Amino acid sequence: MSTMPILPNYINGQWCTSTNATEYLDVINPATAEILAQVPLSPASEVNQAVAAAVAAFATWRRTPPTERVQYLFKLKNLLEEDFADLARTITRECGKTLAESQGEMRRAIENVEVACGIPMMMQGTNLEDIAKGIDEMMIRQPLGVAAVICPFNFPGMIPFWFLPYAIATGNTYIVKPSEKVPLTMQKIFHLLDKTGLPKGVINLVNGGKEAVDAILDHPQIKAISFVGSTPVAKYIYSRAAANGKRVQCQGGAKNPLIVLPDADIEMTTRIAADSAFGCAGQRCLAASIAITVADARNSFTEAIAATAKNRVVGNGLDKGVEMGPVIDVRSKTRIEGLIQQGVEEGANLLVDGRKAQISGYEQGNFIRPTILENVNPAGEIARTEIFGPVLSLIHLDSIEDAIALVNSGQYGNMACLFTSSGAAARKFRYEAEAGNIGINIGVAAPMAFFPFSGWKESFFGDLHGQSHHAVEFFTQTKVVVERWPSNWSRQF
Repeated sequence: MSTMPILPNYINGQWCTSTNATEYLDVINPATAEILAQVPLSPASEVNQAVAAAVAAFATWRRTPPTERVQYLFKLKNLLEEDFADLARTITRECGKTLAESQGEMRRAIENVEVACGIPMMMQGTNLEDIAKGIDEMMIRQPLGVAAVICPFNFPGMIPFWFLPYAIATGNTYIVKPSEKVPLTMQKIFHLLDKTGLPKGVINLVNGGKEAVDAILDHPQIKAISFVGSTPVAKYIYSRAAANGKRVQCQGGAKNPLIVLPDADIEMTTRIAADSAFGCAGQRCLAASIAITVADARNSFTEAIAATAKNRVVGNGLDKGVEMGPVIDVRSKTRIEGLIQQGVEEGANLLVDGRKAQISGYEQGNFIRPTILENVNPAGEIARTEIFGPVLSLIHLDSIEDAIALVNSGQYGNMACLFTSSGAAARKFRYEAEAGNIGINIGVAAPMAFFPFSGWKESFFGDLHGQSHHAVEFFTQTKVVVERWPSNWSRQF
């Protein structure tokens, strides 16, 4: 019988072993193939238990003044700082990214906690006296009830915090369904949440797979759902949850282009582009997937990015000097290598081939080295498919107009970036590019916590994004109150 630890759920303020799960998955370090734990695929009945706890807690929690609710977030911020190093190492062990990348991830998570501490200001409504004689009108924000997040594997520490602190600060109760591939980070974060003294039922964690997800989507007492992941799954979650009358925000996939103009600083552009394309092994929704060189930028950028890709140090993210870790699992590695071959079959030149990577001491790891496909067909499948790995496709065009047209022809609209020294070109690009997150001489246009995330077209389904005031709006509903107190009659509109 296995002695591997089985991860518990956290329901109604208690850690509890799944008693009804019939299937368990191994949590595997993608660099070493070490089994770190086992995670239960909790059935719908255990989701229902979490919802019941959240519903029971809501009545009291929503009546807790926001100035008191944010005190728990202040405590959480301090606890996250105290355990910062351990949390970052946990992310690297289960997700594979470098330790520096994991540290950056946790810093972004903490920043969202800090912003959500401003809820007493951010949640305020509006009012106007004497809309008619003796009649006043106001708009107030009230929490929805129970909300839930369905999390992806690539940022187990950061992405839940696009939503969780805002949800509970605005008076909702919350359920987290972490990715079954990377559940350890959220286990540790929930131990810290438990230490804050939050009332029982305000936050709950349920491990699971599709059955747990479907239970969340269908439960009538869950009022709002957040999701980040691939576009096909985002469409599924959005359509099913919306059909059940829920408020939904679903961040989907991406195929993020960078445009390099002839007047760009090639040295800086190359360094930034490489970090964008190969950082986190390309497993992020803001990773650069295509570099479009315009006119004379072609030769200098191609030569520089190829050299940078060949020299990038790949290995275990916990090892000193490593610049890129593995992809998440064997299935992802096989898929990415297959897409590289598909690009070659479509006519691309394999300028840098990162397949069949062998890292000394980590022969069982899921490693792919940085890969560059040159002369990719803009109309081909590889130019439009989200690879979600360390693969950069190079396309050459003659003008910025052609480049912007190519950017706008894609199905996705998560991010687009331009490298130039021309203010006029930058303004033209930011005005015309059809993407929600725009970078000018920036390779990863990730909004800070005090700005909402964005995403257009098939990169996002919904109306309100995570973070900042969008999150506050998402987790609250407005109520308009019209009052008459004077005894004399007046005509209302």
